Amino acid sequence: MKYIQNQIIESRKLLPSTIAYSVVVWMLAGLLTQGWWLQFGLFLATALIVMLINNVNLLIRIYSRSVSASFMMLSCSGVFLFPSLSGAFIQLCFATSFLTLFKAYQDRSGTGWVFYSFMCISLASIADSFVLCYLPLFWILMFFFVYAGSWRTFFASLFGVITPYWFQACWMLWEYQEKMFDEVISRFSELSFFVSDYTFSLQQLLLLGVLTVFGLIGTIHFLRQYYNDKIRVQQIYYGFIVMGASTIGMIFLLPQHYDMLIRMLIICVSPLIGHFLSLTHTKITNIAFFVITTAVLALTIFNLWTSSSVS
Repeated sequence: MKYIQNQIIESRKLLPSTIAYSVVVWMLAGLLTQGWWLQFGLFLATALIVMLINNVNLLIRIYSRSVSASFMMLSCSGVFLFPSLSGAFIQLCFATSFLTLFKAYQDRSGTGWVFYSFMCISLASIADSFVLCYLPLFWILMFFFVYAGSWRTFFASLFGVITPYWFQACWMLWEYQEKMFDEVISRFSELSFFVSDYTFSLQQLLLLGVLTVFGLIGTIHFLRQYYNDKIRVQQIYYGFIVMGASTIGMIFLLPQHYDMLIRMLIICVSPLIGHFLSLTHTKITNIAFFVITTAVLALTIFNLWTSSSVS
């Protein structure tokens, strides 16, 4: 006999139901009144990329849309993130970077996929220069988890980083002419690192707390059951764990970049909690499923209420 948890997670109605739920949350948050159509479109595009990451790499051994459904549910719980167009674009770039980098698995000559992956990171950094701080982590991912590291792919990654800035430099040379270098310096001078007077809002703390707990649950479950997955899937999950843990550390060290960092954390936690929900089938995990679902719904309602009160 299947528990309700497994019936829902393995249902073909899960994904369309989650999409409908996301539309309702966005509309309640102000999709129509605030005109967040571009943000909503980028959100749906990112959800599609996350679904492709799952499908292409077979992250879940059974039929399940839990990874993309988890991404949409967790993203919708952060209602206060909806207005940011740059944030939605950055999240799409992060997800696409993962998708293309994983395609280079064990391919030390896969310069094309590596180029596209790091170009996505570079595109995201145009919206927020601090994204470039993720470059060392993606290099670690490429060399030690994806097994695609070589001098060819390393230089391909450098060209990927440079390419968007090459086109941006041409535009800035036309737009600012002799003041171009002053404009470049001013943009990168906006990068701020350690601050001592930043205070997290209650909404930010609750979302961070929920993602941290879910990530911990998913990590513990995966580390206990990793031998059931193929080596490629294991390495991808290890990559998500390292990237997620690093992101949590950066949030506490660099809280002023919370809105950007939390989007990366959502991407990393979604496969982990999706793995847990899809591949467990006991009474305790069935109860955990209801607790997790209730927590996400409660957080979403709270953030909707808080956002409407502020507006």
